[in-house]
This record gives sequence, structure tokens and C-alpha cells, in this order.
Amino acid sequence: MIELPKKTIERAILVALNTKELSRELVEEHLAELEELALTAGAETILKIIQDRYSIDPAYYIGKGKAEELVSLAELNEIDLVIFDDDLSPIQLRNLERLVNKKIVDRSGLILDIFPSRAKTKEAKTQVELAQLQYLLPRLTRAWTHLSKQYGGIGTKGPGETQIETDRRIIRTRISVLKEKLEQIESQRTTQSSGRKDIIKISLVGYTNAGKSTLFNLLTSANVFAEDKLFATLDSTTRSFDLGKRQKILLSDTVGFIRKLPHHLVASFKSTLNEVRDADIILHVIDVSHPFFEDHVNVVEQTLKDLKCDTKTQIKVFNKIDAVDDRNKIHYVHSKYENSIVISAQRGINISRLKERLIKITEENFVEEKIVLKLADTKKAAKIHTLAEVISTRYDEISIYIVYRTNKENSEKIKKMIYEE
Repeated sequence: MIELPKKTIERAILVALNTKELSRELVEEHLAELEELALTAGAETILKIIQDRYSIDPAYYIGKGKAEELVSLAELNEIDLVIFDDDLSPIQLRNLERLVNKKIVDRSGLILDIFPSRAKTKEAKTQVELAQLQYLLPRLTRAWTHLSKQYGGIGTKGPGETQIETDRRIIRTRISVLKEKLEQIESQRTTQSSGRKDIIKISLVGYTNAGKSTLFNLLTSANVFAEDKLFATLDSTTRSFDLGKRQKILLSDTVGFIRKLPHHLVASFKSTLNEVRDADIILHVIDVSHPFFEDHVNVVEQTLKDLKCDTKTQIKVFNKIDAVDDRNKIHYVHSKYENSIVISAQRGINISRLKERLIKITEENFVEEKIVLKLADTKKAAKIHTLAEVISTRYDEISIYIVYRTNKENSEKIKKMIYEE
């Protein structure tokens, strides 16, 4: 990934489309989030526009008339770029660039502009580059590459070659290479996780900026980067976690979710999101102080469903309780959401209660068993080691005595294996 030099601050117009499918209030909230994304990318929002239409215009998204208004607004306010809250088709992007004669960036392009500076590990950088290339491929034109060289800045940080001679064949080849790299990473993760069957795995998920990394640092005494910005970190981090009761715990922090997250971005981050798939317990962290926290809950729940992780044991952790003045909101949360708890990771409020809840769940879902095998059943004994934490092993002249701890699912697998003829 090559990050081109850019001005410290770029002046932007934000544009949203209201087709009456959402309330005006929610559209304004989406635009406020887009403003936060723009700020994270290094842009100052000068104007925000909401265009009311019955449907999306296939040529200019907001209609040619409104697009022509953007031309005068951009010139009058010395605008550098126009950012749209939804994804634009290649045709819409090309038409708007020609008409407005300013950089045009959609939500996916803006998110992908932020990600390179947030990716620190080789894995995250590989995932970001793959997502950038998949986004670029259908939009690749001579006009686009010309703009990337002319303007620089937000929405033009290319994933690699930015010269005009860059073509689809080269990009497709690079995509294949990156996919192979990520398959290797995923294979390594699978091998590593197969050796962790004895350890309870907990994964933190949540809307971006919900406070996951702050909670992760508090529980594990780690020093993961945490900042009051969207997508403060992209790298999945795993640390051991002392829950007491002699239980081995691995806690993973993952990339934050966001509404309208590009599907190719989710696909690119498959290996990172496997931390969620492999988890025994999911801690869904929610910023309860946010006025649209329920919308955030729905976004995360839908993403978990897409990942086929919606049936896993889950605790909803409503964070930032110290920023909530209305106590009725807390009563509402407890009454609506089962298996939920309110905390403040920043101030350490109710963290002991969260640990108690985790201990209870692990005790209910993990069992300690004793079995006896024939001395010749070495293959079965080896299999138990892959499915459980073997606490003790004792041999005599005819038998192997094994005490192990594992989750109930693996315990049933072990019992079935032992008693089958």
C-alpha cells in the first residue's frame, strides 16, 4: 500500500440520500457518522446535504439537477472533495467526477482510505490491500488514475501501482496472490486454534468506537492502542485472561463493525473475523451513551448472523454507563436485552460483576470428566488431547486413567468416540 502525500486538512461536502425508507433523524445520524469518518481521514466538513428522492438516480445518484448544484457549492466554498454516504456505482462515480470536477468519494472509499493508516501487522495490511484492489477493480479508468495522481489526498491512496498503465489483469493477478497469502494465514490460525481446545476462548465484538479495546486493556492488562476515533485499530489481538477458578481464558479484540460495511471488506477480513467464529463466548460491547445504540446493536447482530456466529453464547456489555444521565435508559436496557450487563470500562464500573457472569457461564458450559481407556487405546488418548485440556494421566498394567476439562460439545464427542465399537 502506498500512501501519497496529502494536505493536512481537506474541505469536504457530505451528501446523503433520503428515499423515505429511513426516518429523517436516522439519515441525519448516518451523515453525522460520515462526518466522523471524514474527520478520522483528515477532512473538515464544510457542508452537509440531504437530498430527498423517491429512488436512487442511476446516473448521478442524487439526480443531475442536485449534482449541478454541487458544482457551484464546491466552487463557492473552495471544496476539495465531495463524500457520499452510500456506495456509488462506477457509472455514478464517473458521471459525478466529470460534472463536479472535484474528487468524489463514497462511504466504502472513505473507509478504505482510513484503513491503511490503522493496519499495523502484515496480516491487516494484506487484508486492507485486498479490499482496496477489489474496490478499485470495477472503477478502474484512465480518468480515475489521472485524478489519483493529480489530487492526492482522501480517496486516492492507491493500494499499489497508480500509473495509468495499471490494468485489470495486473490487479486480478495481485488479488490472487493476496488471497493465497490470506489462505495461508487462515491455515496457520486453524493449526494454532486446534492446539487450544483446552482453553476457553472469548471474543470482543461491537460497533466501532464502542470501547472494546479499552475493556480489553482493562481485563488483560495489555497495552492495545485505544483512541476516541472510528477504527482505532484493525489488528486482532489475543491475550491470556485470568478469570480465576483455575480456568484458562484467551480474550481476543477484533476490528469494529460499522453500518454499510463493504461486503468485500468483510470477506478480506475473514481470517481476522475467524477469531469470532472460533470463540466459545462473545462479548458484544455497546456504547449505551450513543443516542442510536440500538441501531448499532442491530448492525453487529446482522454481521454476526452473516458470519454464522449468531447462535453462540453471548453477553451484551453496555459500556460507557458513566456517560448516561437518564437512569430510565438503564432500566430499559435490562428489560429488553437478556443476559446483559452495564459497565464503564474507562472507570472500571461493574467489571467484577462481568467477571462473575463469565465464571458462571464457563462453569455451566465446561465440564471436568474422568475416563478409563484400555492400554492399547493410544489413538483415542491422543484424540482427547486435541479436544480437551488433559489435567492428569495415569497408567497401570491394563488401563489409562485420564482426567480432562472441555466444553460440553467436545465432551460429547469424546464420549461417543470412547464407547463406539
